[in-house]
Amino acid sequence: MTTKASTPRSRLDPEPVPRRDWLGLSSLWAMGSALMFGLVGMLRLPKAAVLASPSKKFRVALPETLAAGEPFIPPGRAVAVFRDAEGAYAVSIVCTHLGCVVKPNAEGFECPCHGSRFASNGEVKKGPAPRPLPWLKVSVGGGLITIDEGVTVPPGTKVA
Repeated sequence: MTTKASTPRSRLDPEPVPRRDWLGLSSLWAMGSALMFGLVGMLRLPKAAVLASPSKKFRVALPETLAAGEPFIPPGRAVAVFRDAEGAYAVSIVCTHLGCVVKPNAEGFECPCHGSRFASNGEVKKGPAPRPLPWLKVSVGGGLITIDEGVTVPPGTKVA
């Protein structure tokens, strides 16, 4: 029977790390990493992650060329503003079915998501929308029209 002769170790060779020591060190590194990521997340908390939304109340000037009964949709808003002989009024163009923004057409408005159709005064012509488009509070002053998207008014409320 022959015995295997051990080769002499160099003093530059690293010491072998026992398995228990390696597992302990790796668990300490994992715990330290988790704490570090947690602290970074906590440092981000004071900063708001919400985008600022535009004010619900805004002013708009209607174009002089706007024909009676023709909708004017201010850029970046979900509101259609109308002017006729009785005065000005505003209708929300957010569909009452699932909240899509309706598009103007010759008869009024049409929802591109599920096909609801509305008259220019907001009445439902074709479902699945359960309710008419809400009318919004309008006031006139200084040649500008002020619209409050947060306040609904009864249909037919117009401001001269």
